[in-house]
Amino acid sequence: MFVYDNLSHSLLQVKTEEQLAAEKAWYNTEKVWLVHKDGFSLGESKGQTGPRNLFNYSHLSVCQANPLSYDRVEDLSSLLYLNESSILHTLRQRYGGNLIHTYAGPNLLVINPLSTPALYSEKVMQMFKGCRREETAPHIFAIAQSAYHQLLTTRQDQTIMLLGKSGSGKTTNCQHLLQYLVTIAAGSGKVYSAEKWQAVYTVLEAFGNCSTAMNVNASRFSHIVSLDFDQAGQVASASVQTMLLEKFRVTRRPEAESSFNVFYYLMAGADAALKTELHFNHFAENSTFGLLPHSKPEDKQKAAQQFTKLQAAMKVLGISAEEQKTVWLILGAIYHLGAAGATKAGRKQFARHEWAQKAVYLLGCTLEELSSAIFKTQGKGTLPRSSSVRQSTDDTDSSAAECLEFMASGLYVELFTLIISLINRALKSSQHSLCSLLIVDTPGFQNPRQVKNQRGATFEELCHNYAQDRLQMLFQERTFIRELERYKEENIEITLDDLEPSPSRSVAVVDQSSSQTLVRTLSRTDEARGLFWLMEEEVLQPGGSEETLLQRLFSYYGPAEGESTGHTVVLKSENTHHFLLGHSHGTDWVEYDTRGWLNLARLNPTPQNAANLLQNSQKKSISGMFVGRSSSAAVLTGSIAGLEGVSQLAMRRATSMRKTFTTGMAAVKKKSLCLQIKLQVDALLDTVRRSRVHFVHCLLPRAEVLRAVGSPEESCDPGLMQMDVALLRAQIHGFKLLDSLRIYRQGYPDHMVFSEFRRRFDVLAPHLTKKLGRNYIVKDEKRAVEELLESLELEKSSYHMGLSRVFFRAGTVAKLEGQRDEHTRQNITLFQATCRGFLSRQAFKKKKIQDLAIRCVQKNIKKNRGVKDWPWWKLFTTVRPLVEVQLSEEQIRGKDEEIMHLKLKLEKVEKERNELRLTSDRLESRNTELTAELSDERNSAESTSQLLETETSERLRLEKDMKNMQVKFDAVKKQMESMEMEIMEARLLQASELNGEVDNDGGEWRLKYERVIRHTEFTKKKLQQEMDDKLETEQQNKRHLERKLGDLQADHEESQRSVQQLKKKCQRLAAELQDTKLHLENQEGRNHELERKQRKFDVEKNQFQEELQKERNQREKLGRERDVLTGEVFTIRQQLQEKDTELCTVSLKVEQLESELQDLSSQESKDEASLAKVKKQLRDLEAKVKDQEEELDEQAGTIQMLEQAKLRLEMEMERLKQTHSKELDSKDEEVEEIRLSCSKKVNKQDLNTIKSHNLRPPCFLMGLLKCVGQRDVETEKRLRKDLKRTKVLLADAQMMLDHLKSNVPSKREIIALKNKLEESEFACAAAVKARKSMELEIEDLHIQMDDITKAKMALEEQISRLQREKNDLQSRFEEDQEDMNELMKKHKAAVAQSTRDLVQISDLQTQVEEAMKEKQEIQDKLHSLQSQLEFQEQSMVEKSLVSRQEAKIRELETKLEYERTQTKRLESLVTRLKENLEKMTEERDQRIASENREKDQNKRMQRQTRDIKEEMTELSKKEAEASRKKHELEMDIESLEAANQSLQADLKLAFKRIGDLQAAMEDEMETDDDDDLINSGDESDMDSEVEDRVDGVKSLLSKSKGSTKTLSDEGTQKTTRSVWNPFSCILEFHFKD
Repeated sequence: MFVYDNLSHSLLQVKTEEQLAAEKAWYNTEKVWLVHKDGFSLGESKGQTGPRNLFNYSHLSVCQANPLSYDRVEDLSSLLYLNESSILHTLRQRYGGNLIHTYAGPNLLVINPLSTPALYSEKVMQMFKGCRREETAPHIFAIAQSAYHQLLTTRQDQTIMLLGKSGSGKTTNCQHLLQYLVTIAAGSGKVYSAEKWQAVYTVLEAFGNCSTAMNVNASRFSHIVSLDFDQAGQVASASVQTMLLEKFRVTRRPEAESSFNVFYYLMAGADAALKTELHFNHFAENSTFGLLPHSKPEDKQKAAQQFTKLQAAMKVLGISAEEQKTVWLILGAIYHLGAAGATKAGRKQFARHEWAQKAVYLLGCTLEELSSAIFKTQGKGTLPRSSSVRQSTDDTDSSAAECLEFMASGLYVELFTLIISLINRALKSSQHSLCSLLIVDTPGFQNPRQVKNQRGATFEELCHNYAQDRLQMLFQERTFIRELERYKEENIEITLDDLEPSPSRSVAVVDQSSSQTLVRTLSRTDEARGLFWLMEEEVLQPGGSEETLLQRLFSYYGPAEGESTGHTVVLKSENTHHFLLGHSHGTDWVEYDTRGWLNLARLNPTPQNAANLLQNSQKKSISGMFVGRSSSAAVLTGSIAGLEGVSQLAMRRATSMRKTFTTGMAAVKKKSLCLQIKLQVDALLDTVRRSRVHFVHCLLPRAEVLRAVGSPEESCDPGLMQMDVALLRAQIHGFKLLDSLRIYRQGYPDHMVFSEFRRRFDVLAPHLTKKLGRNYIVKDEKRAVEELLESLELEKSSYHMGLSRVFFRAGTVAKLEGQRDEHTRQNITLFQATCRGFLSRQAFKKKKIQDLAIRCVQKNIKKNRGVKDWPWWKLFTTVRPLVEVQLSEEQIRGKDEEIMHLKLKLEKVEKERNELRLTSDRLESRNTELTAELSDERNSAESTSQLLETETSERLRLEKDMKNMQVKFDAVKKQMESMEMEIMEARLLQASELNGEVDNDGGEWRLKYERVIRHTEFTKKKLQQEMDDKLETEQQNKRHLERKLGDLQADHEESQRSVQQLKKKCQRLAAELQDTKLHLENQEGRNHELERKQRKFDVEKNQFQEELQKERNQREKLGRERDVLTGEVFTIRQQLQEKDTELCTVSLKVEQLESELQDLSSQESKDEASLAKVKKQLRDLEAKVKDQEEELDEQAGTIQMLEQAKLRLEMEMERLKQTHSKELDSKDEEVEEIRLSCSKKVNKQDLNTIKSHNLRPPCFLMGLLKCVGQRDVETEKRLRKDLKRTKVLLADAQMMLDHLKSNVPSKREIIALKNKLEESEFACAAAVKARKSMELEIEDLHIQMDDITKAKMALEEQISRLQREKNDLQSRFEEDQEDMNELMKKHKAAVAQSTRDLVQISDLQTQVEEAMKEKQEIQDKLHSLQSQLEFQEQSMVEKSLVSRQEAKIRELETKLEYERTQTKRLESLVTRLKENLEKMTEERDQRIASENREKDQNKRMQRQTRDIKEEMTELSKKEAEASRKKHELEMDIESLEAANQSLQADLKLAFKRIGDLQAAMEDEMETDDDDDLINSGDESDMDSEVEDRVDGVKSLLSKSKGSTKTLSDEGTQKTTRSVWNPFSCILEFHFKD
């Protein structure tokens, strides 16, 4: 019985002394497993002297054994020594205890039991609901709960994949998974109940299961069950997709196996009416398809019961009777087609037409239509069928039979697709879904030899084995490849042994593709193709057969000559047309029979004709169900069923699968029946890869587990004897279970991104959160995670920090999750307590409000009683309901009309909405269909273009090679022809020579010729003998070398075996070493945990000690307080004694009063009139006292209310004052900051402006301009004075020029000078133009400067205005502060006055109490006086006593008057307090209004500052523009300065030459005076020329002056110095001369 008691599980963790002693004895004896051919045995190591089972085996067959406490461990990864024998022993022990589930790291192992244990009840489901994997025992429900929990937490699709051999219980576990998920996640409507899913599997088992050699009820199709979940975690929709259906099992199957179950159910369970309609009253004696009813009565009875169950299941799924009838009609038609058979008598036709007529009637068509659909589409050429199926004697019959078989299989495929559509119709839903959970179930590994069946495996079994290999590849990818790649990416070093070869080699043998699709060769090439592609090519090639298929397969994948068969997965078989293929890493060798396989690969249109036949049926029930199918489903006809769906996730899965069939090579080869197998498996894996996969490995304990029970002699221990260890070891090898457990133990299987780990587990370190704050932004996630891990005190070896995520050892995250759940539970408990306290307080407040409301209602009732008899009130209460009724009736009529209008409008809108919805749905469906068709066409076009390009490139390459070969061939041919011509010429010459010699001397030459021939024969024999001798010696050497080579090969194989053994030994030792390391790490982890617990215990102990010390201190404090209290008790006792003495004195006084009373009683009483007057006065006094008491009570209540109101006002005023002061301070700070920032920006703007333009203050500029102007006037005067002298000098120069006209070099110099002068004039003109442009730009800059100064002045005015407003606000604030201080003073005075009033009120209350006491005493005295009066009335009294009593009454009256005055004074005080309160409320309102005004003014100030900031930004932009223009001007100035410098150099050279001329002229003037007369005629011309030159110089100077006036300060001084100084030097030179 399976045990789920967590208490016992926890008790196993705590070991008793006996268990510890047993473990110690176990470790001392060193138990080991001895592995042998039949299994493994337990023994002891050689070094111990134990009692028995002492073995001295080689260490190669020995591995460590685990202690006894690990015999039934729940997780194999927790074994102390992890090896194959320990795993097998644990599984056997658990299976013997009926514990069929075992964890293998993250995966689950399920051993198929002989009987169904009570492990799957609803009670067991509730035990797993909501639990984590670590909290539960191994179970299939635990995997389902884990996947469901991860789906809810991560919102990621999940997949549960079941792997194993055929008959290992995969489908049964799939049903248990669905049962659990539907139970715990069922919606509110219970749409997806367990009953409905049971009905689904009943239908699937009927139409898709059959009996095989390995399993009585084997699934012959693969399917995916998709459960879509919504936001709440409930099942929103579901669907089923099927693929890899064995469609040819309807017509052909291996011996001793049956067809699909539904045929036998229908033949045995149909009622009389149905049998009559299906023509099942008489069954055929033989059938081409082998469909015959059961012969045994018990089998018939079981089949009839199953048919009834099938009908009930179809009814549960909503399949109507008409739809069921359609299904039975198609099944009956398939049966009748098998009974009809096919033959060829001139043409292909039915063998028995009466049975064909029945099939025609059931299908609703004519016999001609059926015959043409079957027999007129057959391709050419057939091959004999497999020996494992029925064979016919005639090949033509076989051809016709194949046509019939294709039609029957096509009809069944269409029917099966229809069944899946009906199932999905019952499961579909339009609810919104978020994520999905997929359950994948496929047929297991098939191996007929495993059940002692000598036949070869069929093509369908190859397809199922291929699918299992692909799923094993996915398991290896997820378990090994992806993990190792992730470790490599994250720089995590992990040492693992060399992994075994993956199943990809056996997969490549089946589906490896090539770029050259139709290249056919029998030699080994690089372009190897898989079996599917080879079959496709052999079908297309003429003369293709199974023999060539196998030859090509062995050439690609078989072992080469001389190569060992250890590394190959394909081997030749002894039987013809057979081959061996190693599945599951070479642990499961299956022999396949290839006869008839090429017939399956040939394209046959008969299945498509079957679909058309059903769609065009004359029976509306059949045609209506098949015509309505979507046209887009035709893409996958015969491949995948169940792609129709309504939910978004179902449509996405269908689109993904369609894309697999319409992209790449699939678009071209999608009609290939052979390659469809690969495409279907690709679609399955593409769907699964998008999700997180959970693997469940189903193990088969024995090969005959479902066929026969073990023999009685083996039942000594049923749990241990019903397992085949060799078979179980092969399955563990195939799953690579040991390697997966090692990588799980040695690696870091759990990993999380830094940010995700920090967000999830920072709740465990609240001190870090308090330290950094909730709103703290983490900059370095890795550092934050390191701090978090340090605070969690985890063992260093239990985690590893990667580059982007943190990795954990197995179990660490589960431990952290447990701590997080505990912490969260505590937080939720505290939150619930807080919420309950809040709700209780709210309820109490509600009760108080209700109490106040009740009092209010009572008060209103009292008032109502006072006015209910008032006539006007009666009239009002009578009239008002009538008016309201009239108004309400009018309102109701209006509302009714409005409601009717809105209803009509709503109906109209609803109708339009429905129409639009229908239109949109229709358009969307059409759009999706067109999109799918367009994508299909586009993909097919792309793939076709790719194929065309490859073929074109290949053709071009071949043509190029052909041309090269042709050229070579032509060259060789020419060479051969030339050589033949030369040989012919040589022969002709030799023949002519011989003829001549014979004619001359024939006999001699003939003798020579004969001698030569004899010598040649002798030499030939000699050479032949030598060759024979050499050949014999070589053969001997070859035999010797072969023997030597054989010995070397044997030695090599022996060395390889020894190397393999040593390698295995090293691997085993490394594994044991790794196990020891892990054990040490576990021990260190335990030690670390103990140290942490010890630290925690020390901390708790210190806390307890501190609490104990506090308790001691508290006790000492209480002792001191007790001593103080004893002293107080002593003082109180003394006070009591004093009170006793006072009581004695009071008693003495009482005695004296009694004596006085006796004296009074002895006095005479007054008369009756005085007595009545005294009574009346007493009554008046009593009434007044009562009134005063009521007034005092009311005044006390009002005073209390005023005190409370005063306290509230004080608190409100204080709060308002604080907030107002804070706001004013913040506003002042903001205004001050704005003013400072504005002033800084303005100053900075001024400085930048001055720096950018190099401007000086305006006064300095004006002075500089004036100075420059005066300087220019003086220079002009000086130039005019020197003009005459210049004219004279120029005249002398002219005279010199005339004198030197005959001299050629002087003329050249003059021409050069003139040219230079013209160039200088041209440069001056260019400078003038540049100066004008600079003047214009300077004017623009002046304008911009004016704008800037204006903006600056405006800003200054605005700042001054803001300053004034700030001063006004400051003054207002000060005034408000003064007002507030005055109010506070008044408030304090009022508070003091109120306290004084309270004191007075308390005094008055004491006085009233004293008065009441006196009143009571007076009443007592009155009673005594009344008694005395009565006594005096009886006896005569004296008048003196009466007068004394009257005097006492007058004293009482005066006291009453005094009390009245006191009450009036209190009333006036109360009114004054009310007035003060009203004044304070008015002042508060005024204050609030002033604060609102100040807030509005602050908002205006903020807007103004914002506007100022915008203006400042605009000014900064203008400033940047001005700086840019300034930079451009500076560049222009530099260019002008360069031009000026060149001009200055030219002028200096010219004036130097003028000086030389002047000196020459002075010399000439002294010697030659006649030249004056000669030169006088030319003076006027020279004067005009000189004046022109001087005017040019003046204009140049004036231009330079104008340019210098507008430039900046530094640039002005520099330019004037550079332009002015040369001219001043020239003029000084002239003046000196």
